[in-house]
Amino acid sequence: MTTHAQQTTTAAAMDGEQRYDVVIIGGGAAGLSGALTLARARRSVLVIDAGQPRNAPADGVHGYLGREGTPPGELLAAGRAEVTGYGGEIVSGTAATAERRPGGDFRVVLADGTAVLAERLLVTTGLVDELPAVPGVAERWGREVLHCPYCHGWEVRDQRIGVLGTGPLAVHQALMWRQWSSDVTLFLHTAPEPGAEEYEKLAARDITVVTGEVSGLVTGGDGPSDDRLSGDRLSGVRMADGREFACQALAITPRLTARSGILAGLGLATTDQEMGGQVLGSYVAADPMGATAVPGVWVAGNVTNLFEQVIGSAAAGVRAGSAINADLTTEETDGAVAARRAPFSPQVEREVCERVLGDRRHGL
Repeated sequence: MTTHAQQTTTAAAMDGEQRYDVVIIGGGAAGLSGALTLARARRSVLVIDAGQPRNAPADGVHGYLGREGTPPGELLAAGRAEVTGYGGEIVSGTAATAERRPGGDFRVVLADGTAVLAERLLVTTGLVDELPAVPGVAERWGREVLHCPYCHGWEVRDQRIGVLGTGPLAVHQALMWRQWSSDVTLFLHTAPEPGAEEYEKLAARDITVVTGEVSGLVTGGDGPSDDRLSGDRLSGVRMADGREFACQALAITPRLTARSGILAGLGLATTDQEMGGQVLGSYVAADPMGATAVPGVWVAGNVTNLFEQVIGSAAAGVRAGSAINADLTTEETDGAVAARRAPFSPQVEREVCERVLGDRRHGL
């Protein structure tokens, strides 16, 4: 059996333009699950992984049955070993361009200039979280600055949770986080003023509302005197007018932008994702199995579903992998049937019959 070390390589080590049944661009949960499905289907498959997993700052993967709390890097390492154990290949590098060739297959060029050929493409490049431009937010992203209560709510339960309002969904977000703590503060920041009914809901749930813009975050012993925390931890929120409020976790709403640059050369554009009249991000449209509008190209994971969690992305990779295998099987079967029929086409069959009858007339 081929080992992980034998199958995982760098782009520079690849010689020539090797052909694969499927090239997968992106080595996260979706890409590796698709690769595992295809490798077990005895397909030649290559995963091109830039090594930039979205959940790298997180301490663990949550909601993944059987793998609850597993560090993201550990989960990916296990997945890579499983893929290579079935003969799949993984290359560390960045896919720069992808194009369809005249024959219908695809050519993928990596950033270092090497290229590979593929009958089918599966793009699982994920998305980019565009964070609010508040000093300190980026530095604490994935630690105490969070976005998904289902991913991180349990870890900050019963703490002082702040919600940074940046759009019309701020009230909805605050009401959601209230499930995990009785001490929730909504900082309106740049969000619109809530209506009377929204204020009533917030009051009924004992959620404090703070008007004004947030100018930055406070950490360690520099926080409010009644809630000073030791070490490098979030301890508060500072307002533009100088007020400070205690806060141990801050929920934000980043803009979710699909990493779709590799698809531009194939004619695939992104679609805006809206909720409540607010554009939350962009995604690549696809059918339930991941097939895009471009024949031969599939997508899976956050590049096509902005709100998919890790376990959902893994499942989407499996679905796309099985759909790609089925598509290849259909093409191969049609080709085999055509090849089998070719020597016995109606035209050839008539010619053979006429020749035999002619031979018989002449006594041959």
